[in-house]
Amino acid sequence: MHRLLYKDIVERALTEDLGSEDCTTGSVFSGEEGKAVIVAKESGVLAGLPVAEEVFAQVNRQISFLTAFQDGDIINTGDCVASLEGPIAAILMGERVALNFLQRMSGIATATRAAVEIIRGTRARITDTRKTTPGLRILEKYAVRTGGGVNHRFNLADMVLIKDNHIRGAGSIREAVARVRRCCGFPVKIEVETETLDEVKEAVACGVDIIMLDNMTTSQMDEAVNLIDGRALVEASGGISRERLTEVAATGVDLISLGYLTNKSRALDLSLKLY
Repeated sequence: MHRLLYKDIVERALTEDLGSEDCTTGSVFSGEEGKAVIVAKESGVLAGLPVAEEVFAQVNRQISFLTAFQDGDIINTGDCVASLEGPIAAILMGERVALNFLQRMSGIATATRAAVEIIRGTRARITDTRKTTPGLRILEKYAVRTGGGVNHRFNLADMVLIKDNHIRGAGSIREAVARVRRCCGFPVKIEVETETLDEVKEAVACGVDIIMLDNMTTSQMDEAVNLIDGRALVEASGGISRERLTEVAATGVDLISLGYLTNKSRALDLSLKLY
């Protein structure tokens, strides 16, 4: 992930957190130098190291940020994730913002890795959704990739995804697909969301590229995969829990999209300590 993709995000986060000044740190410290470590308080998959480093660099270029880890590594309780050295006041000014990014992104990567491991050995891949924190999508989708998942569309311009409201507004899947093809041409890839087996049949007849099975039971997914018979990629979606991953993957779907990766994952517990 290139620095230019998150530099402004970090700047906004620091502006939000620092306000006009850090009145506490500014009162206690002046020019003292010190050292600190970021420590893992639980095990998980690490994500967001470059973002955390950027936080401290923007606060004060004199802070050194050293780590033996890389994003995607497993960290265990008690591990020193990174060490810092420089002006104590600057380190403490960047502490919360850096930890917020690291904890949030590592939590997403950890949840993603857990899902990927559950379905390992099947044809299915874990993917994310657009259910992300406004303004932080690039970081959260990066965390999904770090955990071993794949990214679905980043924004509405990335691909055509005809959903239930598009279908209702157009009157049918066939009409919605026809309108897209008139506007975008045949080379564009089209995904259609389906809720019933009849809709699956209609989507297959339209020759779309990806068919989403939304909120279907496992038995319905089984039947839908058989109906599609390799004529389109198949995505399972709609509130799929971690507990259902094994049975959903066993139906033969190609993708399992999980909104909970980015909108419900618990932050990984990390802490910064001066020493």
